[in-house]
Amino acid sequence: MTGAIPQWRAHPPLRLRALNAAGRTAQRLGLGRATLDAASLIEAAREATGLEDFGPDRFRIGLRTLTESLEHESRLSPMGRVGARREFVGHLVNRLRVLDYRKHHPEVAAEEIRRPLFVMGMARTGTTHLFGMLAQDPANRAAQTWEVSNPCPPPETATYDSDPRIKQAERRFGSMKRAIPGFDAIHPVSARLPQECLMIHAMDFHSMLFEAMYNVPSYERWLELQDMRPTYRLQRDFLQHLQSRCPGERWVLKSPAHLMTLDALLDVYPDAIIVQTHRDPLEVIGSAASLHCTLRSASCDGIDPHDVGRDQLDFWSRHLDRAIAIRDGSADQASRFFDVQFEDLLSDPLGCVRRIYSHFGMELTDRAQARMVKFMAENGREKHGVHRYRLEMFGIDAAEASDRFAAYCRRFDVKRRTGLGR
Repeated sequence: MTGAIPQWRAHPPLRLRALNAAGRTAQRLGLGRATLDAASLIEAAREATGLEDFGPDRFRIGLRTLTESLEHESRLSPMGRVGARREFVGHLVNRLRVLDYRKHHPEVAAEEIRRPLFVMGMARTGTTHLFGMLAQDPANRAAQTWEVSNPCPPPETATYDSDPRIKQAERRFGSMKRAIPGFDAIHPVSARLPQECLMIHAMDFHSMLFEAMYNVPSYERWLELQDMRPTYRLQRDFLQHLQSRCPGERWVLKSPAHLMTLDALLDVYPDAIIVQTHRDPLEVIGSAASLHCTLRSASCDGIDPHDVGRDQLDFWSRHLDRAIAIRDGSADQASRFFDVQFEDLLSDPLGCVRRIYSHFGMELTDRAQARMVKFMAENGREKHGVHRYRLEMFGIDAAEASDRFAAYCRRFDVKRRTGLGR
């Protein structure tokens, strides 16, 4: 006899529920709502900065596609609309200010990005923890969340740890954590933790960040068809901006989305080195679906966890196959790529890092190792609670999912097991 199938349910805090209720009342009374049309957002960014030059117009297509998808598909709550408008204007403001700074400081364009190290893998495969460890090496430059959120003027080495923007970012994260209870147990966030590339790509409105935050299926389908080289070039310009006053020996960067656009990444960063993490997809898909549902519940009404689960299953099975083809087509893949199993990362994280450094011929100093050990002690996997989920919550059939990822598991010798975890 089997028990009832568990259900995923949103648990928005009382304050957020009250604000949304008040917002719906105001809308019924005709008191207006936050506008999300592209022209209004662009004008708001211009007014906030006094600047006009957004650079290449490509971002406008992404912004328009995103906002139309939001209006017609997302079922945004009143506070979700307010948050989306604030977020999008913020990305536009950062775009304007970074381009303006570059215009007035042409020397930034001469900054060299040498042999960046990218961490990628399916969502929930340990990329965040590995990224955090690598960021502890003083030789590595990893963009922290506060400087990605507010990049102008560029950070300076002398004040990097005391910049007032750090406290500003922490206040914003405090509000976010209150709006999304339990999010830290799924994905830790902090002003001083390294930020993944999705946030940088968001300035170009070609980013998987929006698909994670909102239910935007038409935007997601559109994004998969785009040439991402211009977005990676914008990211390279952004890295030049950040390192212009606070350099490092090499950049360490991370995003699961890089698997989707690996060909564009390799074209823009021809000397990039890549670490790919691997984990049993049956564990990954449930965890990724839980993350997406939790994020979307803060801004959207009527989340359907089964739709989210199906989308994650289709998305990752499709793009893992594509990433394998790109990797296998790379003439120097043996020296350019290094694979890390999730179980090895759990059991011996420092040993994994040592093997990464050895493979790429990088020096791992005693100081770097000591900092990594300290980071691990302060950032355990269950520091913010345990992330619990089951595939059944998201309408995913384990046998079907296993078949969909069989080729991937064979290619990378991924251990198959079932269970819960992050």
